[in-house]
Amino acid sequence: MKTTLLVCFFLSLASISLGQVEVEIPAPPYIKTVQFRGDTPLSQLPLLRLGENLRISFDDIIGDEADYYYTIEHFNVDWTPSVLAKTEYMEGFDNIRIFNYTNSLATLQIYTHYELNIPNKNTRSLTKSGNYMLKIRNSDEEIVFSRKFMIYDPQVSVGVEILRTRDLKFIDEKQVVNFKVDSGEEPLINPEETVYPLLIQNNDLQNTIGGLIPQYYIGNVLQYRYDEQASFFAGNEFFAFENKDVRAATNRVQYIELIDLYHNYLYVDPTRADQVYTYNPDINGNFVIRTLQGTNPDTESEYAWIHFAVKHEQLPEGQEVYINGNFNNYVIEDAVKMDYNAEAGIYELPLLLKQGYYNYNYIVAAQGVQLPQNPISGDFWQTENEYDVLIYYRRPGGRFDELIGVGNALSTSISGVRKD
Repeated sequence: MKTTLLVCFFLSLASISLGQVEVEIPAPPYIKTVQFRGDTPLSQLPLLRLGENLRISFDDIIGDEADYYYTIEHFNVDWTPSVLAKTEYMEGFDNIRIFNYTNSLATLQIYTHYELNIPNKNTRSLTKSGNYMLKIRNSDEEIVFSRKFMIYDPQVSVGVEILRTRDLKFIDEKQVVNFKVDSGEEPLINPEETVYPLLIQNNDLQNTIGGLIPQYYIGNVLQYRYDEQASFFAGNEFFAFENKDVRAATNRVQYIELIDLYHNYLYVDPTRADQVYTYNPDINGNFVIRTLQGTNPDTESEYAWIHFAVKHEQLPEGQEVYINGNFNNYVIEDAVKMDYNAEAGIYELPLLLKQGYYNYNYIVAAQGVQLPQNPISGDFWQTENEYDVLIYYRRPGGRFDELIGVGNALSTSISGVRKD
């Protein structure tokens, strides 16, 4: 199961521990292609180094140049509001209109492309590490959608190693994240109470593990060598398609229709849970916008109806199939829930997506909760996954949770041998 363990930490301040946990508000149907980028060409885990540029962009397919405003708030590790005043974590001010927007050019689907960059002349910098929430509001001050992001200030080094699980029940299906935190010459005080690791698989903030305490120390190095508690179901390689030429069929696009917009019909994907694992390079659930119909993919890319289909028998009542990927922030929602076509024996769904290269997968959920194991894609220990380990720290007497270190590893070098 792609396990999500809530990060519940007992903070020293009672008022904080009683605070309400903040959750992201998904984008409505008319907001498309939300991308979070730092200094990278691809949409990424919303994780920035202190002082790095933040860029978030999105499209409004109503295309009426609506006014949107942004606010930024700081949070504790468990996503309860921090006690910091805005002036303590921000130079400048927010609640400002997004002025950088451009209408689409020569596209069948009109849209307005918005882009927010920080720093800017109003929000000059964010000065503290930790968790943040970016909220996009309309002119009526209603929240349209919100996105989490994190800023880290590297004060410790984090070494990450990916292993097969030692649990024989799941030895062919799970991967384990072992890691260590080296604070150098300055020790981390009372780390069982003040250090909070968070493990993330494939940039998916819906699929994390937290609440681990160090098992032992070697000098100022904290060791986390759990097995069951730090294990993820490995899943399978993502499916992918590319439609940068929206008018041409490819090895993944079977055929095309032009009605009001272009319709790209993908080949029916197979059920892979009962197949042998096959390596297929992917970008770990990510996506990138591309087009051959223009020079600026932000404003000249078409929107097309992508028709997804997967071959699978109808699931028991109460279980639903969803399309999953970074293109919708991995959210399990009705917008990506598939319908069963009994005549064809497939689950199918059309989605309106911007031209580009997309990774996606199929997951099964019951009442909005993902099943422990994936009956469609399967789970294979050989799967290439990306893991991030975030280290939060509440200093003795500190007023907020700092993000002091980040580690990253791919499972390409996975083994069953533990290295000391």
